Formats: sequence, structure tokens, C-alpha cells
Amino acid sequence: MPESALPPSEGLPAAVLFDMDGTLVDTEQLWWQAAAELAEELRHPLTEQDAPEVLGQAVEHTAAHLHRVSGTELSEAELAARLGESFAGKVAAETVPRPGALALLAALRDAGVPAALVSASPRRVVDLVLSAIGGDWFATTLAAEDTPRTKPAPDPYLAAAERLGLDPAVCLAVEDTPTGVTSASAAGCAVLAVPSTDVAMPAGGRITLLASLEQADLTLLGKLSTAPVD
Repeated sequence: MPESALPPSEGLPAAVLFDMDGTLVDTEQLWWQAAAELAEELRHPLTEQDAPEVLGQAVEHTAAHLHRVSGTELSEAELAARLGESFAGKVAAETVPRPGALALLAALRDAGVPAALVSASPRRVVDLVLSAIGGDWFATTLAAEDTPRTKPAPDPYLAAAERLGLDPAVCLAVEDTPTGVTSASAAGCAVLAVPSTDVAMPAGGRITLLASLEQADLTLLGKLSTAPVD
């Protein structure tokens, strides 16, 4: 914790666990582009029906989907490798923070509220993003390789809370896709869903929908994190 930061106050979240792609940085579209380019080569142009198998999903999941729907002779491992290379190249060339993301991270740091990065992207992509926006925002970071299962399983958020020494129920997760919301909610976190694309989000329970991180402040995050657990 920075020396200038104060211990978290009552009414603030115990911790905020951020998704990366599409939530903190505008990389979800880059991931879609990487998948779409490969799909074109496989003669399976992506449509809205493919979105649940691409957006918010790990490289291996999308590779398996493309293998299944295209009937290609390339193996799932080969498709995953190509997707990973393409996405990493796009991220290295263009990493743009989402509106309000860095301001919210700064407010949490100043208030002494720990933040974690919880991503389904490979570690090399996570590190590329951290080199662009700064890694010192986060008390811990998790990539796809860091848990036995990645999103939509609850494992990444359970692991992040464990690393911080906290019960997931007192943590607030910030996500942009149904896959991520499902993961965080299954782990027991309150969830702030800020969609980066036009997709239907899970509803109910401790899930709150917001149009932009620019509308989020510490007061709101505190209220969401202390919402009653069903």
C-alpha cells in the first residue's frame, strides 16, 4: 500500500477486483478482431451467434469453438497459438484505457482500497497491458494460467480474494461480459457490470448494471459491496 494511502474506511469496499479486457482497457474489440480474422481464414465469418463463445472467453475456449464450427484440419492447439499471437500483437500496438478506469483506480488507491486484476487473458497479454497502464495499481494480478479453470468458472475471483486474505462476499468485482459476471457472481462477489458491447447481462442478486465507469465513485462502490447477500 502506498505510504500516502489510508486504511480502507467503513462504507468502502474491502477490495475491488477488476476484469481487464473491455473493463479497464479497450481490448475486447481487439480480441474480437483477432478471432474474426482467423474465422475468416477458416471460412466461418463471425456473427452475433458466435459472440458468447468469443467475448470474455479464454483463448482455448474460442479456439475450440472455431475448430468445432469450421471443421478445420488445424488442431485446437494450433488455433489457440494463432489467436494468442494475433491478440498479443494487437494489444502491443493499441492499448487504450476505458473511460473513467484510471480515475477510479486512482480514487481507490488514495482511499487505501486494494485492487486486483482478474483476467481470462494469457499472462503475456496481461503483462503487455500492465506495461501500458502501470502495474502498481494492483495488489495482485491473475491471468488465465493462474487457476485450474478460468471464467466463467468462479476460480479466478476465488483466487484473487484468497490472495488478498478476504471473503469474496466483501469484495466487489467489475466486469463487462456475461462470462465475467457469471464468474464473479458464482464466487460470491457483488458485481458491477459495465458492458463494453451490446450484450444481455445476467440480472438479479448482487449484480448492478452501469453504463460507464465514469459514473462510478467510491460511494457507489461502497453501497454495492455492502449489499445484502441472498
